[in-house]
Amino acid sequence: MIYWKIFVANFMANFLGYGGGPASIPLLEHEVVDRYGWFTVHEFSEMVALGNALPGPIATKLAGFIGYQQGGIFGAFVGLFASVAPSILLLIILLGLLLKFKESPKVKNMTKLVRPAIAVLLGVMTIDFFSSSYESIGIFHTVFLGGVSLLLLEKWKISPVYVICGALVYGAIFLGS
Repeated sequence: MIYWKIFVANFMANFLGYGGGPASIPLLEHEVVDRYGWFTVHEFSEMVALGNALPGPIATKLAGFIGYQQGGIFGAFVGLFASVAPSILLLIILLGLLLKFKESPKVKNMTKLVRPAIAVLLGVMTIDFFSSSYESIGIFHTVFLGGVSLLLLEKWKISPVYVICGALVYGAIFLGS
């Protein structure tokens, strides 16, 4: 029964929390503090503070911690799955609709309009990454890593997994202090 409660608490908070993790935090608080009484407000606020200090999405970190506290390792798995299940379900439904109407002129126009927006967003993200890299490690390492990565990926068709691992090793050796 505890696993079902863990699932419902995380599923409902993430299903109704439009906008991602920060929007679902008050909903999750209602579930685990008010509805089930698993945590006090103070404990929950400490959990959120710790979750915000760690990298990655807040919703999955909270779900994993709540699940682990209430149901052990399997509870953490249930909580994590419940936190991503709404997105998975909505994505499956959306993809089903897109595939059903893929020949529709409206759907074709929509996908044509979305592609440039995604390209611009990825471009902005790339510029931000290079800017922060330049500020933190300097121009030499930024240009070197970027150039070598480009050659490895495009000219020699090396898998991105190996390129990322190589960049991590380079950073550990030459940039670690």
